[in-house]
Amino acid sequence: MYGQGMSVRKAVFPAAGLGTRFLPATKAQPKEMLPLVDKPTIQYVVEEAVASGLEEIILVTGRNKRAIEDHFDASFELEYYLQDRGKMEELTQIKTISELASVSYVRQKEPLGLGHAILCARPLVGDEPFGVFLGDDIIVSRVPCMRQLLDVFERHGGPVLAVMRMPRAEIGRYGVIAARGLGANVYEVLDLVEKPDPRDAPSDLAIIGRYVLTPDLFPILEETMPDSRGEIQLTNALRVLRGRRPIYAVEFEGKRHDTGEKLGFLKATVEFALARPDLSDAFREYLKELRL
Repeated sequence: MYGQGMSVRKAVFPAAGLGTRFLPATKAQPKEMLPLVDKPTIQYVVEEAVASGLEEIILVTGRNKRAIEDHFDASFELEYYLQDRGKMEELTQIKTISELASVSYVRQKEPLGLGHAILCARPLVGDEPFGVFLGDDIIVSRVPCMRQLLDVFERHGGPVLAVMRMPRAEIGRYGVIAARGLGANVYEVLDLVEKPDPRDAPSDLAIIGRYVLTPDLFPILEETMPDSRGEIQLTNALRVLRGRRPIYAVEFEGKRHDTGEKLGFLKATVEFALARPDLSDAFREYLKELRL
């Protein structure tokens, strides 16, 4: 149906959340613009999409998100200033941002959940398969996480979810799959449960913020009833889709940082700083001096 011979070109980034866990920092600026060292979190994720071969970036934004749009746009005054001052390295950095890929925006007028955010992108996605990236999950890996999913999509021709093993105590915060191993790190999804009671979880494989989805999901999302919080859950729609066609999962290779909560954000900041040649030595020395 899809997959064989059909390449994925578009990437959808739901970025309309209110970022309440990071108040007051997110009162007037989008959570997606909070930096890890000197680069906004959203840029790491967009760079993963580009490195995976996706060329059209679709950002689903909400109110107060203009900063994201400006970030991925050309900045004439800033470019002129840097050029004028001979700051060529900085100029290259910011030109690269606006030249990364073709970026378009659609507004999600009210925060009605991930399923609804994806539905908002439908007019821009059209009738083709697409990648979905959740900006809170920043994944450092040799092969980009999305590329790992796309390889499985191209082989099997069905929707693909990224999964990772989670300790039982944390599994209740995620969508969880029941799965049948297909060899190596690939599974067929037999069922999906949103935020199960840890004692009833069908496995320890939690769904992480990377998906390759097919357009036959859109009509299902339209018919999906909101949950008790008024949100349309992607997991519930995927459950219905799984009744109609096989869905796959990849236990991806790489390290995932959950920057959606404070501790994960702080850990990511430290690890990204230590991975930077220009900062690592001095920063490591500083951390040693603290004798924590």
